[in-house]
Amino acid sequence: MKKVIINADDFGYSRGINYGIIDSHRLGILTSTTIMAGMPGFEHAVQLAKENPKLGIGVHLTLTCGYPLLKDHQTIVDENGKFKHLSFFTHDNNYDLDEVYREWEAQIEKVLASGIKPSHLDSHHHTHSFPKQKEIIIKLARKYQLPVRNNLNLPSDIVKVNRFEPFFDSVAVESEEGLKVYLKNVIEDIKQWETVEIMVHPGYLDSLVYKSSSLTENRAHVADFLINSKFAQTLKKSKEIQLINYHNL
Repeated sequence: MKKVIINADDFGYSRGINYGIIDSHRLGILTSTTIMAGMPGFEHAVQLAKENPKLGIGVHLTLTCGYPLLKDHQTIVDENGKFKHLSFFTHDNNYDLDEVYREWEAQIEKVLASGIKPSHLDSHHHTHSFPKQKEIIIKLARKYQLPVRNNLNLPSDIVKVNRFEPFFDSVAVESEEGLKVYLKNVIEDIKQWETVEIMVHPGYLDSLVYKSSSLTENRAHVADFLINSKFAQTLKKSKEIQLINYHNL
């Protein structure tokens, strides 16, 4: 039996995204999500999480979106107190790594305090996979005994999934022929590896998404695909594939 985790990033970003994620879980094949502790939709996401106990919920560590939980940072925020742009962290700029550690620790603690038992860790814009953050994510994963998304060369004690598939959102924009090829490759990966995580970004559009996210209409198309596509029905009915979350590993 091959095991597949279908994980939605950005839970807690906004109410619209939250509802799209929950529909993708209740009506479709979504099994897992990761929550953003510092975004406006966090409390709403916590409420929905408690109403949907079969949905695995990890922590979507945030460094490049919105405001930090801690207010004493000097090097990872701009003059308005918001996190600096992604481009700041992708270039060789100096910043205090202790600030990153303390902020991410605070985000994990906020999720725990909400009553959610996290299933795993990943990060917005994959910032945990940046070289400067590698030791931070290892330290936090071991402190909280949580596995980490397998998109970085990490020690085996914190990586529990064999294969990570990052391009599934492309199902919303692929040509008919391109979609067939892509989905065939996904199925082949599932057959090859014991465990596979598929990253997705479903959601419904609200004003916050339009104002602050570079990913808009694609989210709604992905939600529809996870619910209504032939691919989704095939995975649901398969006797060789088990849809799980990180708690089931």
